[in-house]
Amino acid sequence: MYIAVKGGEAAIAASWRLLDEARRGDRALRELDVAQIREQLGLLVDRVMAEGSLYDPELAALALKQARGDAIEAAFLIRAYRTTLPRFGFTEPVDTDRMRVSRRISAIFKDLPGGQLLGPTFDYTQRLLDFRLLETGSAAPLAAPAPGEPPPAVAPALKHLADEGLVEPAVPSAGDPEPDDITRQPPAYPMPRPARLQMLSRADEGWLLGLAYSTQRGYATTHPFAGEVRHGHVAVEVVPDELGFPIEIGEIELTECQMVNQFVGSANAPPQFTRGHGLAFGHGERRAMAMSLVDRVLRADAFDEEVTSPAQQQEFALPHGDNIEASGFVQHLKLPHYVTFESELHMVRSLRSAQETQTP
Repeated sequence: MYIAVKGGEAAIAASWRLLDEARRGDRALRELDVAQIREQLGLLVDRVMAEGSLYDPELAALALKQARGDAIEAAFLIRAYRTTLPRFGFTEPVDTDRMRVSRRISAIFKDLPGGQLLGPTFDYTQRLLDFRLLETGSAAPLAAPAPGEPPPAVAPALKHLADEGLVEPAVPSAGDPEPDDITRQPPAYPMPRPARLQMLSRADEGWLLGLAYSTQRGYATTHPFAGEVRHGHVAVEVVPDELGFPIEIGEIELTECQMVNQFVGSANAPPQFTRGHGLAFGHGERRAMAMSLVDRVLRADAFDEEVTSPAQQQEFALPHGDNIEASGFVQHLKLPHYVTFESELHMVRSLRSAQETQTP
C-alpha cells in the first residue's frame, strides 16, 4: 500500500509538471499575461466572474490563465477562493436606475425615452472572420469615437408604462425582508424569488440559454419582449456604523435586462405585462436576457399559470444550472471506482450463472 501511494504521488507530481508545460504552450511565443486576458478577453472574464460569484476582473483573468481557458474550471477556482474571504459588511442595494450606461436598447419602443445607445456589440456585425486580426495588433477602427462626457443616467424604459399600470410594478416585497443567501443557507424548495435569482445569476450560461430557448419554443406559456437591455457602471455604497449614511466606495460593471410578457389576467391580477429580470456581472447580455426569461416562467405560481415545462420547475431548472456541481459530479467518474465496479461485476457474473443454470 505504501509503495502504491508513493507511486501515485510521483505520477501526480509529474502530471502537474505536464500541466504547466501545456499551459505555457510554445515557448517561442510570448507568454500571455493576466492583463492581456483581462483587457482583451473581457466577455470571457465577465462570464467567469458571474459563474464564480465574485466581482474581480483581475482574479477572473488569473483563473482563466491557470485553467488554460476552461471557463468552468476558472469559475471553480474563483468560487474556491471566494470561500476564504471574510465578510466584513454589506453594501446598500445597487440602484440600476442610476446606471452610467454605455449601452441601452429596447425592442419595444421605436423612440425610446432617453435614446438608444448601441455601444460595443456584435449585433450589427456580419459575423465574418476578420483576417486583419491575424496580424500583430488589431486593425484601426473605421471611425474613432468622438470624445465627450460619459452619458448621464437615464430613467428605465418601462417607467411610464408602469406608471400607467400596464406593466406590473417593480417594488420590494411587503416589509422589504432581507433576502436569503444561497452561499450560506442550503436551498429548500420551493425557493423564494430572491434566492432563485441568486442561483440564476451564477448559473452556467449555456444551461440558462437552453432553458430560455425552450420557453420560446413553446415549453411555457410566455410571449416575451425585450423591454430594456442596459449595460454600464453602477455605484456601490456602504453605510459605516460611525457615519450612519451611505458613502460610495466604488462602482461595478453590470448588465441588466427587463423582459416583459403578455398576461391576460387572473382572479388576483388585471391584464397587464409582467416582468422577468436578469442581472449579470460585466457585459453579459445573453446571460441577462436568458436569466430574465427563466425568471419569468419560474413565477408561474404567482400568476396562477399551469406548470407544464421543465423550465418552470424549480427543482429542475435551478440546481442543474450550477456548473461547478455538475462538473464535479460528471468528472468524479474519472476517479478510482475499483471496489464499486468489482462488486457490480461480481453481481452480474452471479446473475449470468444463475440464468445459465436455469436454462434447459
